Amino acid sequence: MAFDYFVILAEMRTGSNLLESNLNAFDGIECHGELFNTGFLNTPGTESYLGVTFAQRETDPWSLMMAARATGARMPGFRLFHDHDPRIWDHVLRDTACAKIVLTRNPLDSYVSRKIAAATNQWKLGDVKNRRQTQVSFDAGEFETHLSRLQSTQIEILNTLQSTGQSAFYIGYDDANDLDVLNGLARWLGLASRIDRLPRALKKQNPEPLDQKLSNPGDVAKAMARIDRFDLGRTPNFEVRRGPMLDAAQGGAQTPLLFLPLRGGPEAGVIRWMAALDQVAPEALTTGFDEGRLHRWRRDRAGLRSFTVLRHPLERAYSVFCTRIVTGEVAPVRDHMIRLFDTDPTRASSSEDGFRDAFKAYLKFCRASISGQTGLQPWPIWATQTALLDGYARVISPDLVLREEDLAEDLPRLARRLGHDAPPDWTPEREGDSVPASHPALSEIRGSDITRLVRDAYGRDFDTFGFTDL
Repeated sequence: MAFDYFVILAEMRTGSNLLESNLNAFDGIECHGELFNTGFLNTPGTESYLGVTFAQRETDPWSLMMAARATGARMPGFRLFHDHDPRIWDHVLRDTACAKIVLTRNPLDSYVSRKIAAATNQWKLGDVKNRRQTQVSFDAGEFETHLSRLQSTQIEILNTLQSTGQSAFYIGYDDANDLDVLNGLARWLGLASRIDRLPRALKKQNPEPLDQKLSNPGDVAKAMARIDRFDLGRTPNFEVRRGPMLDAAQGGAQTPLLFLPLRGGPEAGVIRWMAALDQVAPEALTTGFDEGRLHRWRRDRAGLRSFTVLRHPLERAYSVFCTRIVTGEVAPVRDHMIRLFDTDPTRASSSEDGFRDAFKAYLKFCRASISGQTGLQPWPIWATQTALLDGYARVISPDLVLREEDLAEDLPRLARRLGHDAPPDWTPEREGDSVPASHPALSEIRGSDITRLVRDAYGRDFDTFGFTDL
């Protein structure tokens, strides 16, 4: 693929100055330093670059980018760190015309190097005789924070590249001086030029072994022993990302209140309460939102509050099972349960044992669907509440995340904050909203086997929201 420009995605003390110096040795490459550092332009102390002032760049960062791309070089570029201008960061990650060079370094080495540079105030070395040397102290908590941020940045880069169908040129700190690798990078950028020697403008600042750079090297081993470097304890999440369910949102008829429902929760009851709050029929609430309409609606309502309501995963799963699955309303689930577990939920006996077995099969189906083990991706009614909230967060995050068991206290309090002196009480759901009277109550079929199955299916919600077993 032909690129128009490039960016070096790096972090402090990963060798980005060295890589820039080496790339600038190629005919046709011009790397312009840290154009979008929040404190300067190009290099420290620079207030104007390529005819663009610091103030102009802050107002319009694209003016500086275009100035760099218009210098005449066949392949212009710049260095970009995670804490530089987020407008440019977001743009270049998704811009397929931008070649991404991802520079990495051992996190422990970069952490120690940064501490030494801060202690000596020496961030680049051109002449070895000017080198400043010192030992620094290793701080386990500080290093874990450093490592976590590096990992999250690399995950963001990788996910964006994957979702936009791009690839990057990954280069390690130790390869930034490798002629073959550098010439390979030039070839990848689409340049015919090659180099046969390296520039010697910059020198490695701290060539000593790690233990000679630290005043407390013994603490490193202790810290590493408790760091899960490969994130082995992480619960894998294969649930598909979803967009915001704006069409489900409900806006107050008069009260500046927005309800963001999580399917399978006490949606009908909350809608009736909102209607009673403004003394209108439920149909009078504002619905049919898309992103633009929601933005205009929010803008016209001063003091707007938004909220959502969590339901315990077991109660939510049983409610959906009773009202949507047993009824046969969701035919694809019925078909999957028959094929996967030899269970037809629509023929579930009204006895406790029959219902329990069918519900257990449904929980197994939910786990398989959420973890990507079936061709049927999670619908909102059985997706995790965490995923549904993540979807809303792409457009709007609720001011309040309430829990169903606290609504009798929380909803009237919320209404009073919005000017209602005598708000309606929260009333439990009507028959049919959750579990019809003809079906066994959850308390009658609940057991350790069902507790285990719901945790298997909805572990993400248990971890995120701290639910306990019923």
